[in-house]
Amino acid sequence: MDEGVVEKIRAAGGEVYAVTSEPQQLADQAHEHWELTFDNVGDPHQEISKTCSERGWLTLFANRGDHEFLQRGADWKVEHPKGFFQPGVLALTNNRRVLYRWRSVPTAENLNGTTMRPTAAHVWDQVGSALQAGDDAGDASHDDNPIIDGEPPPRLLFFAAIIANGWFLRARAFAYSPGVGSVPSRFKAAFSRWFVFLFFWIIALATAPTGLVAMAFTTWLVWIGLDLKRVLQDMGDQVELRSN
Repeated sequence: MDEGVVEKIRAAGGEVYAVTSEPQQLADQAHEHWELTFDNVGDPHQEISKTCSERGWLTLFANRGDHEFLQRGADWKVEHPKGFFQPGVLALTNNRRVLYRWRSVPTAENLNGTTMRPTAAHVWDQVGSALQAGDDAGDASHDDNPIIDGEPPPRLLFFAAIIANGWFLRARAFAYSPGVGSVPSRFKAAFSRWFVFLFFWIIALATAPTGLVAMAFTTWLVWIGLDLKRVLQDMGDQVELRSN
């Protein structure tokens, strides 16, 4: 929307839809909150993504692990009966020719699918090239090297942010909830809590026995390390949503 791509697609006779693995109620809330100009479709049972896979258009990845980590960051009941699918982009003509397709493949580089999306301008450029090529060009192959919207933060910085987001008691996701700020703004706010956290330990060292403080800090370090291990296992439980 900000780059005017939605209007360009409509001017070319197309339409834009957002499909989410969340329930329709949450999709509607996000539509209103973000003031979107295109429809948001809830697909918690992944019927649309399954159809896309069956027809050979696009097969997404989905997280099938425990969603406890995601629930920590949400003030609504997380309900994913078949897991939540990773992002993808699919552009089709009226006669079902694939003009563009991309899917997020969870890796350590993109923080298990958390970051690295193709820009809207890049997608539109690729769609335009496919349209100019005509139907004889056939279906577009998967875009495995798109222009992305930004590099992910270093993993250490990401872990530090989700720990601070949980007030250092456990890692907490930056999940969407109606009315909350954007992820970048919440990310910065959470990370700033580290100054308070470090100041607390400095005061503890100055006022309490060093051995006691060291034991307390070690206990916390083990606790938060085990929690991060559980989170990483949950985030890493990804499967392809194939039709079978």
